[in-house]
Amino acid sequence: MDLFEKKNIEPMLISKMMQPFNDHEWIYELKLDGCRCIAYLESDKTELRNKRNIQLLNKFPELNSINTKIKKRCILDGELVILRHGIPDFYELQRRTLLTDPFKIEIAAGQLPATFVAYDCLQVGVDSILEKPLSYRKEQLQLLVKEESSRFAVSRYIHEKGVELYQVADKKELEGVVAKRWDSLYFPGKRSKDWIKFKRMEDEDFVVAGYINKAGNTYSIVLSKYQNGSLIYKGHVTSGVTKQAIQQLTQTGSSPFNIVPIGSGNDNAVWVVPDHICVVEYMPNIKNSLRQPVFKGYKTDVAPESIITQ
Repeated sequence: MDLFEKKNIEPMLISKMMQPFNDHEWIYELKLDGCRCIAYLESDKTELRNKRNIQLLNKFPELNSINTKIKKRCILDGELVILRHGIPDFYELQRRTLLTDPFKIEIAAGQLPATFVAYDCLQVGVDSILEKPLSYRKEQLQLLVKEESSRFAVSRYIHEKGVELYQVADKKELEGVVAKRWDSLYFPGKRSKDWIKFKRMEDEDFVVAGYINKAGNTYSIVLSKYQNGSLIYKGHVTSGVTKQAIQQLTQTGSSPFNIVPIGSGNDNAVWVVPDHICVVEYMPNIKNSLRQPVFKGYKTDVAPESIITQ
């Protein structure tokens, strides 16, 4: 099967978050705070697509020649990141995805260029290797690469020592670690128990339903998710919300909820078109509550209707 023909691969997804563990049947690599991306690389062309299968090179033109870093036609799974002081900066990444002016995009690409970090290989030449174990796919990824650069890199991993790698990530204030079973196969678009994350902080996607203008130029975003086709209220986030974030929202004259939530300032809420997805980071392990939530930014690679309450 030649996966190049349709170019519609959905990335395999992580099933759940767990406490760090060590196991010789698993490998561990750093979890990068970026945008999941499938790279279709040929001798004369690079094509990058996000989880919604939207092409990305118009937003990240500095990556249009990463195909020169590989030896033959292939499809790679990885993460698109923008590094600041060597650390992935999600804010700068989401800011770039919102730019539309080609001139501003070129300036941003020069100031803070993006990098594609590959961590899986899905096809080599015309042959799909989705049904090969991760160990084989990792080997093929290494064999494909001519050289790495500041725009193209291969994710490093270690065997067995997941706890130790998590401790390093924690000390460096990185997002966390992904654990992958060494013999796992690749199931596009599926959440697999063979991939698990250890995170310093949990994050979650929400549909923006509105905002509350508080004193001193402070704002809270009203959070929601879909349930049976309707939006339901999921709380607020204030920390990290800027005036610039609010200015990207489109006001509407009515609440998107069937039942307007009472209290917490919602009677003064400004309701908006629910077409923005925001990422909220919070302390994990508090059931049905967002402990110390922080607004991280908007996402453009997820459809609002896919944000469903569990």
